[in-house]
Amino acid sequence: MFENLSGKLDRAFKTLKGQGKITEINVASTVKEIRRALIDADVNYKVAKEVTDKIRQEALGRDVLIAVSPGQLLTKIVSEELTTMMGETKADMSLQGDPAVILISGLQGSGKTTFSGKLARMLKSQGRQVMLTACDIYRPAAIDQLKVLGEQIEVDVYAEPENKNAIQIANNAIAHAKKIGKKIVIVDTAGRLAVDEEMMQEIEGLKNALNPSETLFVVDSMTGQDAVNTAKTFNERLDFDGVVLTKLDGDTRGGAALSIRTVVEKPIKFISTGEKMEAIDVFHPDRMANRILGMGDVVSLVEKAQQTFDEEEARILNKKIRQNKFDFEDFLSQLQQIKKMGNLKDLMGMIPGVGKAIKGLDIDDDSFKPVEAIIKSMTKEERENPDLINGSRRKRIANGSGTSIQQVNHLMKQFADMRKMMKTMNKMGGGKRAMSAMSQLGGKR
Repeated sequence: MFENLSGKLDRAFKTLKGQGKITEINVASTVKEIRRALIDADVNYKVAKEVTDKIRQEALGRDVLIAVSPGQLLTKIVSEELTTMMGETKADMSLQGDPAVILISGLQGSGKTTFSGKLARMLKSQGRQVMLTACDIYRPAAIDQLKVLGEQIEVDVYAEPENKNAIQIANNAIAHAKKIGKKIVIVDTAGRLAVDEEMMQEIEGLKNALNPSETLFVVDSMTGQDAVNTAKTFNERLDFDGVVLTKLDGDTRGGAALSIRTVVEKPIKFISTGEKMEAIDVFHPDRMANRILGMGDVVSLVEKAQQTFDEEEARILNKKIRQNKFDFEDFLSQLQQIKKMGNLKDLMGMIPGVGKAIKGLDIDDDSFKPVEAIIKSMTKEERENPDLINGSRRKRIANGSGTSIQQVNHLMKQFADMRKMMKTMNKMGGGKRAMSAMSQLGGKR
């Protein structure tokens, strides 16, 4: 996400490389490039100007330490100002009430229904009793979509397809939730292709009737300045509690969405990347600033691993690695776990320094398909004992997986190298410590 903005900011910082100290002249030049980068990314002009004015003041007011270059200092200052622009600290949801009601609002096509499913899955994974409610009375496909998502994540969905009164449906849903012991009700509402009075009256009526503990505004981050204008209109009528940015998986001009916090004065609470139900993150302004600046986000990466990897599986895997029994069954299992963590390119971008290296590369979950196909074309015996795979077996595996013998050979070599590395670690006595660290990283907290 934000590849273009990251690249332009990086080029702006390069103008300070080789400079011995910060001066008004070199800061002015760099700040000008930063402002241009923000505006090109569709950050609101007034916000971009305020941010860059603060950056200039901060830069000229600080002494450069001997161990810190002007470029490094300015990167730190920009990170601080971007964090402030996006809200400084993460904003928690309010889940008061019995049940707590979360009202989802936004335009049609912004990703409200998909986000409702993602949020339900996230809350369920935290051990909460959740129910989804279909209150889009105009688009039958929205009800069907919510039901499909509910089945996928194993969350109850309340719907009355024949009822055309959204407030009545929502009230009935809350009564049903109390009856079956659900503590949180997520209400997916109707959207329009543009803001209109009928739409605003309906969503306003829903909020007044339900008195939700949390009202979220979902916005498509690719819609540019329209995202900010729509957010202002909704906030004037709803006084919503937070913003959800969707479709951040592409390199969008998402700066407009990042301007919402300053223009509307409401926090960004969640970001969503892609269609997978796992592709949802709590928004942390400081972590997002680091990602925009190409500094990675290891904390979020570890949190995703903790949410995805099963503690018991991690313990068994650690034991097998220590005993040099790691096989293709284990390898396939780990690949599938990694895929659950979300978009592969976004995950790699969380590792410091990797984001710039993979810019422009087409990396997605399809990258795993040839590897999975090769492993699945092996017999159970071959997966558990890779040493059995000779030339004739490799030919059969290649034919069965639709790949070439060269691809099979390449995977076999990579796997053998990985096993050698694990074996060496064990001999050196580092295996136990390494596996303990992996267990803490993979286990749930």
